[in-house]
Amino acid sequence: MNIHGANILITGGAGVLGRSFAFHLASGGAQILVCDKNEDALERVIQEAQQRRLSVATYHADIGQEGDVTELFGAFVDQFGRVDVVINNAGVAEDGLLIKKKGDHYERFPLSRWQKGLSINLTGIFLCGREGAFHMARQGTGGLIINISSISRHGNFIQSNYSATKAAIVALTVVWAKELSRYNIRSVAVAPGYIDTLLTRNIPEDIRNRILIPQIPLARLGRIDEVTHAICFVIENDYFNGRVIDLDGGLRL
Repeated sequence: MNIHGANILITGGAGVLGRSFAFHLASGGAQILVCDKNEDALERVIQEAQQRRLSVATYHADIGQEGDVTELFGAFVDQFGRVDVVINNAGVAEDGLLIKKKGDHYERFPLSRWQKGLSINLTGIFLCGREGAFHMARQGTGGLIINISSISRHGNFIQSNYSATKAAIVALTVVWAKELSRYNIRSVAVAPGYIDTLLTRNIPEDIRNRILIPQIPLARLGRIDEVTHAICFVIENDYFNGRVIDLDGGLRL
């Protein structure tokens, strides 16, 4: 698929990775709609796109809500005419120990936080993948669903919720590749490792340099543009299907 002229919807598009995807793909001639539930962050996307002289549309929605998702895709089709690529990038990290000892008693990981992670990381991916496939199949022009997983899918400390949902995303990717190929719809995943963002920069420098980075064979954090490059590869390579790109510098959890 050519990036130029492609109609691309990006969920969680107001975050650091989503913005990188949006601006790079827009500069390559794609028509972009960024979806996010953070209205202030969406306004910043509009301002930055204007500064870069790029055309990037925005839409406010909670992808964990079925009604929001169906309306989102309806608005996308009304504006662009067809859906070519859905990048399921939205996600939250509800981190915490399964049980935690505090003094003489133990605390449990709250069900509310577990369900919040499921709503965005899994139900949201399902709903957007379903609606994207529905419109792509009806169009008869094929398409692509890109799911953003994580190295944490292998099981990471304090990440029961995040690890479980990111592993499930890969399973969905494989299932959808098998089911949707008959409609010329590809389904792929990209699984970043530790990327140099504000989140990783908030890790204490001593821990980052003494513990985290030495575990990575390339001995550095990944760059945002390297994740964006992986997105471009899977869009442009029409034979890449049902697989995961592990973008982790060789790190194994």
